[in-house]
Amino acid sequence: MKNNFIKQTAIYTAAIAVSLGAASCSKLDEKVFGSKSVVAASTGGAASANLASVYDATNNLMGQGNWYALQEHSTDELLGPTRGTDWDDFGTWRKIHLHAVDGAHNQLFDTWNGINGGLFKATLVAEKGAAADQPAAKFLRAFLATQVMDIFGQVPYRGAADGPDVIPAVKTRSEAFDWIMTDLDAAIAALPSNATITDSRKATKQGAQFLKARLMLNKAVYKADPKTPTTFTFAAADMNSVIAMVDAIAASGKFALSTNYWDNFVWDNHTKSKELIYTRGGDGATQSGGNINVNWYTGMGTHYNQTFSGWNGFTTTADFYNSFPDVDKRRQSDVAGYTELTGFNAGFLAGQQYKYDKGVKVKVKDRSGSDLVFTPDVSLFFSTESKGIRTMKYPMEYKDGNFNGKNDYVFFRYADALLMKAEAIVRGGTATGGETALSIVNSLRARSGAPALTAVTLSDILAERGRELYLEAVRRPDLIRFGKYNDPVNERAVKSDASRVVYPIPNQAVSSNPNLKQNFGY
Repeated sequence: MKNNFIKQTAIYTAAIAVSLGAASCSKLDEKVFGSKSVVAASTGGAASANLASVYDATNNLMGQGNWYALQEHSTDELLGPTRGTDWDDFGTWRKIHLHAVDGAHNQLFDTWNGINGGLFKATLVAEKGAAADQPAAKFLRAFLATQVMDIFGQVPYRGAADGPDVIPAVKTRSEAFDWIMTDLDAAIAALPSNATITDSRKATKQGAQFLKARLMLNKAVYKADPKTPTTFTFAAADMNSVIAMVDAIAASGKFALSTNYWDNFVWDNHTKSKELIYTRGGDGATQSGGNINVNWYTGMGTHYNQTFSGWNGFTTTADFYNSFPDVDKRRQSDVAGYTELTGFNAGFLAGQQYKYDKGVKVKVKDRSGSDLVFTPDVSLFFSTESKGIRTMKYPMEYKDGNFNGKNDYVFFRYADALLMKAEAIVRGGTATGGETALSIVNSLRARSGAPALTAVTLSDILAERGRELYLEAVRRPDLIRFGKYNDPVNERAVKSDASRVVYPIPNQAVSSNPNLKQNFGY
């Protein structure tokens, strides 16, 4: 399997250089970020370009590996089967799915460096950038710090004014939570509301409110004792805070459920969707460096002989695929202007695969010349080229024989906010606005064509979050919050140890910063 990662060496070096504290601030900035642009932020200079570099740092959260792989391959939504001797990738994907990652895992190290590099950029602007840029930088710092806290359970911090010999302090998960909330409250107070379509690509009040809602929903997880990391108590006051944030987003009047679920993910989702709260732009427009490699989300599973020739890699699990009703459009749906040109549907690719040859629909063949039929049975250790149901979450524009990854990558959207409110109500929060957990869940099911439920339990909400938000990098924290993350799933038959709800700190990071201590259980 091709391990096609875009190596941003300068950014990946950031956390190591910061941890070592081996250079002066300006020298460090030049070494880490490849130019003097960020140095201006530490000296009070022009910060607009520096803020743009912080937005660019969120690119480390996109792609088929690293952060995305740690969030998805560890769950029932995604796995990377071995297809012959050249597909094992030294057990990279298998270890994540089996919860067998250690401090030497390559995806772990790259994720730590990439996100912490962005976090340091955000700190420079949040603490010493232009006043007008600081609220957005605080939102972005909160967003990036949340990922470090969530995955690793500890967050290194180096202040913008710290001298070259200062070893970064390390915030515990609980301390990091409080620090992040301070940034978010400041951002909510200062950021403008989402007013236009392009605002979903920028830090806005609604984006900060969404992130606060997500954090409050997971507060019990992040405040848990590291030695008993799956013992949670959800306070009604915290759940009411979730509801208040979601209600504030709704009160802005800028968001609604899109009538067509797939309008949220197609190549022109930025103009079609009514749900996008915070995204990364893919068409070279505001807050984007251009194409954001949405093709990772398409090509990571497609077969070599399909119209979009991928590397025949990742699949979903049979149980997750079968959790959808047959009529659910989120599982499988044709997309006008796409399906009739490429043979692909949106959602999951199952069964016989097709493509178009000079306008004629024909069956795709495998490399031996047999019909290419994707089947649900798949093995982590040995699978033929047709085993496993593939995914198509971001259908790309197909024009003049080429695919164009213009899709906005979605970090936050309105349907997720509504489901957070539904969950908060079931966990003890007070219903508001005439909405109940049942009415919220059924509104999403009605949009997808699934039959209405007559009652809603926490199990129902977890299942609905899976169907609504699959491959949006929320499944791992969802399963942890619901106490299901360590349970057996397809191709992981044994319950994993509770300590695996966080990943280990990379060995190199522990070695470079004496303030970092390896996580409990590793």
